[in-house]
Amino acid sequence: MAKKSMTTKVFFYVQHLLGIGHLARASRIARAMIDQGMNVTLVTGGLPVAGFPDPGIAHIALPPIAVSNSDFSGLLTASGQPADATYLNARKDQLLAAYHAIKPDIVLTEAFPFGRRQVRFELLPLIDAIDASHPRPTLVSSVRDILQRKVKPGRNEETVALINRAFDLVLVHGDPSFAALEDSFTLADQITDKIAYTGLVCPPTPPPPAEQFDVLVSAGGGAAGKQLITAAVDAARLLPELAKWLIITGPNLPQPDYDALTKNQPANVTLTRFRPDLASLMRGAKLSVSQAGYNTVADILMAGCHALLVPYATAGETEQTDRAALLEKIGRTRSLTEAALTPETLATAIQHEIARPLPAQALHISVDGAARSAEILLDFVKNSTRG
Repeated sequence: MAKKSMTTKVFFYVQHLLGIGHLARASRIARAMIDQGMNVTLVTGGLPVAGFPDPGIAHIALPPIAVSNSDFSGLLTASGQPADATYLNARKDQLLAAYHAIKPDIVLTEAFPFGRRQVRFELLPLIDAIDASHPRPTLVSSVRDILQRKVKPGRNEETVALINRAFDLVLVHGDPSFAALEDSFTLADQITDKIAYTGLVCPPTPPPPAEQFDVLVSAGGGAAGKQLITAAVDAARLLPELAKWLIITGPNLPQPDYDALTKNQPANVTLTRFRPDLASLMRGAKLSVSQAGYNTVADILMAGCHALLVPYATAGETEQTDRAALLEKIGRTRSLTEAALTPETLATAIQHEIARPLPAQALHISVDGAARSAEILLDFVKNSTRG
């Protein structure tokens, strides 16, 4: 086994395209690794997001790319222009140069190869560079517990082949008693020996809220939340007895849409783009209304709040619908589909959910996924015989 340095160096690649959930989860894991003495560099490739990563995390920002629409096709630059071959090659070269300069002990690719196929142009060359390195670093896929079920024929087979050829470990950020990888990834049995469950990557229990609201509506990053936010503004008009609403649109809601909402908001609504204390506000709200993204659900579980979920399901997306269904099955939340979402149906669902008592029995779901990720990686590197 190659001798490891006293401080384990980690090269953590994360590409957020539409929302900010991938970046938020990766930042929590990076912080936990640093807290356990690891030297972490977070390499990001999306549009800048205020507050991410934490100032104490070493950060390399590649020339950013985003997607042109909700089906994740068509890569754009920060200025909204198509990302051409010259632009993408510059990214790839910067990524490879950073890898060779850092000489990490561990490389993590967030979501890839289970997702983020759009960045194969730079991640496949990175994997080639890893394979050619002496000593060779440990290569790890960092993936959420529930994957997109609707994929093109042959894609899962490609994923399994790449995992078995190139990856040493797959960190699944979930609790298999709640959601096992095989529930959404049908070929998981072919990579069982490489899978390690970490538990959900959740924040600490939030402090008591500085403000309290009857209804708290949030839409994650906001790029895919316009339908929910617009319906919530109109639902507030139908429920004047709920006197205090806070609607958080997300930083990525297009500015014209935000401006239109501010000109049309009812008196019982406060509208804002972002609140850093979202989980704390959830703790004090009579009801949280949100989509069903991984990090939002993590916040809901830690806040212990009433929650109504409207899972994002545009362009055939299944992940949030699956997560919402699991939470509803155990009685923790209720859901309203995007297809059924109107101001009227939302208002009715809000009334019903506020009146419904939460289940008395505590949920037994592991929520220490960030710290466990760091522990698993340290143990794996310590016991690894690859070099």
